[in-house]
Formats: sequence, C-alpha cells, structure tokens
Amino acid sequence: MRIRIFLINFFVLVSSYSLIAQDPQFSQFYAVPLYTNPALTGSTGNIRFNAAYRDQFYGITNNYKTTYASLDAHFNSISGGLGFSFLNDVAGDGRLTTNQVGLAYAFHTQLNRKFHLRSAIQGTWIQKSYDFSKFKWGDQIDPRLGFVNPTNEQPVGAENRMLVNVNAGAIVYSEFMFFGAAVHNITEPNQSFYFPTSAKEEYKLPRRYTVHSGVNLTLIDHRDEEQRTILSPNILYMSQRNFNQLNIGMYIKRQALTAGLWIRQTSNNTDAAILLLGVRLPMVKIGYSYDATLSGAKVATKGSHEISLAIEINKPQKTRTRIKVLQCPAL
Repeated sequence: MRIRIFLINFFVLVSSYSLIAQDPQFSQFYAVPLYTNPALTGSTGNIRFNAAYRDQFYGITNNYKTTYASLDAHFNSISGGLGFSFLNDVAGDGRLTTNQVGLAYAFHTQLNRKFHLRSAIQGTWIQKSYDFSKFKWGDQIDPRLGFVNPTNEQPVGAENRMLVNVNAGAIVYSEFMFFGAAVHNITEPNQSFYFPTSAKEEYKLPRRYTVHSGVNLTLIDHRDEEQRTILSPNILYMSQRNFNQLNIGMYIKRQALTAGLWIRQTSNNTDAAILLLGVRLPMVKIGYSYDATLSGAKVATKGSHEISLAIEINKPQKTRTRIKVLQCPAL
C-alpha cells in the first residue's frame, strides 16, 4: 500500500514538473536559431543546417542531455523563410523524455533603407514520455542480490503525452545591430501525465518569453569580410513562470577563429561563466562551449559541455536572396 501511495505521489510530482522546470536551454543560443527565436528562420539567406548537443551538469548521475537539429532557408517566392527543427531532451536516464518537432515560417519586410523586420510563426508537436521500467520498487529487492525481482506495480496514468504548441517571434535588424523578441508555448498545453484534462495552471507548459539584442563592431576593417576583426556584444533575457535568466557577453571573430565569454545570471544568483571557442571553415562552423558553474552547486554539478555544428550552402544564382541578410552573432 505504501508503494502505491508513493507511486501516486510521484505522478503528482511529475505532473507538477512545470513548477520547477523550464524548457531546455542552450548556452550557444544562436547555434540553435529556430529554438531561440523562430524569426531567425531563413535569416542567412542560404540553406542552413544547425545541430547542437548539450550535456548539462555532467557531475550528476542521470543528468540532462539535449540534442537539437534544424534546417532552414529563405525563399523569394514566399517573401520569407521556412524551417524545420527537432529537439530531444532526456532527464534522469530516460525517466523523462521530450521530443519536439517544429515547422516555422518567417515573413520578411523592409522597413526603410536601413532596417528590416522578420516576423514568424512556428507550430510544434511535442511528445513527453517516461520509462516505467527504469523505476525501482520495494518488491524487487532480494536481501542478498539487490533489485533482481520483477515488480507487481503498474503505471498510474499514461506513459506518453502528445501536445500541440505554437510559438511566435520577431526581429528588427540592420547591418550593424539587431533586436528580437519571442514567445514560446503560447497555447500553454496541459503536460500532466496524471491530470491530462485539468485546467489548473501548474499542469500547463508555461509560456517562455525571450528578448535578445546585439551589435556588430568592426575593430579591424578589411576589404575581405573574412579578414575583419569583429566584436559582437550581445544580451539575452528569458523568463518562464517564476524563472528568470540573463546572459550578457560578447563574441570576437578574427579570420577563421571565434571566441566568446558570457555571464549567466538567474533569479537567485550568478549562475555560470560561459566560455566559447569556435572555428569557421568554408561552409562549416564548429563550436564548443563550457559552462563553469559559479553558484553553490558547482561542486556537485561540475558544469556543462555544449558542442555545435553549422553548415551553410549557397543557393543557386537564380534563387539567391534579394534581401539584406541578418548579421546575427554566431560562430
């Protein structure tokens, strides 16, 4: 009976997951453009593929692992960009898994000679699941051998949830600066395994608000754009329910190399210093970043690793983009 009560309590806890959890986050936020702001869809004018992998708090057993991939391009025929994205997030060695597939469209508008606007809508399909077989129960314990017996316990509630979600964003930019904002989880779908029909706020996937901005400063000019030295200070603020996060930092680019440094501030403390190193090859960009935890949890968590890959393919001459592309900070 006690096991049954514990099981029910567990599902209540999982159902209230949104009280303490946020959407997965990346430190290299411009390496996951469609996830940061759907308005970045098609922003380079080329065919672009992005991928990223984050190993968060690697010092903790069964830590968070997140994988992202996207493909996007701008099309003159529809005056905007189309993009497809995929995200997989695993928490607790498969005990809680999220898969997300998204399709975004970003419409381009030229405001005047200097400024452009991209506004976007993104629909996403989300699957949340847990693996009941990964849990251990009292009736599985053998006094000498440990957890070797099968359990008689059965799942309470569904092991899978399917959600439909909507995100939106916009970004204003010129040759030297940009300012963007996005709202994710506009529909706030119920994500509870145990109370799937409840309208209570704590069971909803909370809205995530993002504001980001930056400038591109040329320190050393050159006729060849690849030979310039560019400094890109930037800022990103994110809020989701009771969680707030502020990233402040900068990139510096010189020829094929990129380096970056950020400080991440959360609601309660200065959370981490983020270090980035990247290399730019023809059509390919590769980046690595490390989150050095600065809060009291640094001994246990040991920080986070993140790697990213970007591939850009120039479109055929007849289909080249006729708009000003966004010079957003990236590798």
